[in-house]
Amino acid sequence: MTVSARAMAAATPTARDRYVDLLRVASLATVVLGHWLMAAVSGDGMGNLLALVPPLQVLTWALQVMPVFFFVGGFSHALSYRSLERRYPGRPGYAVFLRARLRRLLRPTLVFVLVWAALALAVQLAGHGGGRLTGAALRTVTQPLWFIGIYLAMVALTPPLLRLHARHGWAAFAALAGAAALVDVLRFALGVPYVEFLNFALVWLAVHQLGFLRADGRITRPALLGAAGLAGAVLLVAFGPYPLSMVGMPGEKVSNMAPPTLALLCHGMWLVGAVQLLARPAGAWLARPRVWHGVVAANGIAMTAFLWHLTAMLGVYAGQLLLGMALPEPATGAWWAQVPVRILLAAVLTALLVACFRRFEAPGATARGAVGDAVRDEGPGSGPLAAAGITLCLLGILGLSMTGLGGLLQGHSAVLIALPVTAPAAIGMAVGGAWLVERSGSARRVRLRG
Repeated sequence: MTVSARAMAAATPTARDRYVDLLRVASLATVVLGHWLMAAVSGDGMGNLLALVPPLQVLTWALQVMPVFFFVGGFSHALSYRSLERRYPGRPGYAVFLRARLRRLLRPTLVFVLVWAALALAVQLAGHGGGRLTGAALRTVTQPLWFIGIYLAMVALTPPLLRLHARHGWAAFAALAGAAALVDVLRFALGVPYVEFLNFALVWLAVHQLGFLRADGRITRPALLGAAGLAGAVLLVAFGPYPLSMVGMPGEKVSNMAPPTLALLCHGMWLVGAVQLLARPAGAWLARPRVWHGVVAANGIAMTAFLWHLTAMLGVYAGQLLLGMALPEPATGAWWAQVPVRILLAAVLTALLVACFRRFEAPGATARGAVGDAVRDEGPGSGPLAAAGITLCLLGILGLSMTGLGGLLQGHSAVLIALPVTAPAAIGMAVGGAWLVERSGSARRVRLRG
C-alpha cells in the first residue's frame, strides 16, 4: 500500500524542516538539467559540451550541486539514527538503520540496473553493441551510479561518524577536511601513488559531516562558511594544480571529481553556506500548501527520475536518428537551437519512465497511515551481515558505474580499488549485497524519521 503525496503533505508535522526536502529535490533536478545540457551527441559519437567549449566550465560552479545532496544526506541520516535510538532504546541497531535508510534507494536502483542489463544483453546478442553511438550509450547510462555508491558509503559510516560528531562537533569536520588537504599535498607535491583515492571518502564524508552540524543547529555563520569556501576554491584553482571545472572532463590529467580534491571540498563549503543563507525566506515559501505538496510529490519520484534521465536523453537522440534527422555538430547554432526542444522531450520521456518505475521508490504506509519503512529486528550477527551486504552493494554499484554495460559478453573490466571488476560481477555484487542487507534480521516495521 502506498501513500499519496497529498496525504503525506497534509500529515507533515509542523516541526519538520521542509527546506531540506526542497534542497534534496532541487539538487537532483539541477544535476539532471546539467547532464542534459552537457551531453553533446553527434554522428561521430558522444562528447561533453564543456570540453568542446571550455569557457562554459565556469557554469559548473553553479551546476555541480552534488555536495548539497550529500549535505542533506548527513542531516537526514543524523535525524533518522537518533530517532531510532529514542523510539526503540536497546532494540534497533546498525542493521535496522541500514535497511530503513536503503530500502527506497536500493529498490529503484537495482530495478534500473537489471532492466538495462537485460537491454544491453539483448543488443549485444543481436550484434549491435559495437556501434559508435550504441557503445557510447551503454558506457554512459551507468555513469551516474557513482553517486549512489558513494551515498551508500555515507549511510554505512553514519553511526560511527555521528558519535565522532557528538564528541567533537566542528573539530570532526576540520579533521576530515585537513586529511583531504594532506592527501592532495601527498598527491601533487610528493607524487605519492594511489593516495588520491582516499579523497573519495574524505571529501564526501566532510560534506556529509556538515549535515550533522546543521542537524544540531551549529552552522550559525553560513556567510562565513560560504565565503571561506569560495575564497579557498578560487585560490586553489587560480594558483594550484586544480582545473576550473568542478565536474570531470574527458582526457584531463587532473579532475576535481574523480577522485575529489580539496578544491571540490571548498566548492561544497561555499554551496552549503549559500543554501543556508536562503533557508529563512525559503521556509516562508514552503509553508504554502500547494508549494509543499509539489515538493513532497517531487521527492517521491526524485531518485527514479535521476536514475532514468540519461535513458530519456538517449531516447531523444535515438528518436532523431530513427526519423532520419541529422544530428548537428555540438555547440553550433543549429545545435543550440535544438537545446530547448531536446530538454522538453527528455523531460516528457523521463516522466513516462517515472510513471512506469515509480512504484519501486514508493514508501509503504503504517497502520495509522503514516509513512514508514519495513525493517527487521536485530539478531545475532545481523550487524556484521548488514555491513558485509552494504559493502558488496556499494562496490558493485561503483564498479558498474566504471565498467558500463558495453562489454557484458566480452568480459570488459575496469579497475576498482586496485582490483579488476567486470559488469556481470558488479551486478552480482550489487544484488547479492542488497539481499544480505535485507535478510540480516527478522520481520518488523518501525517508523523512520528524517
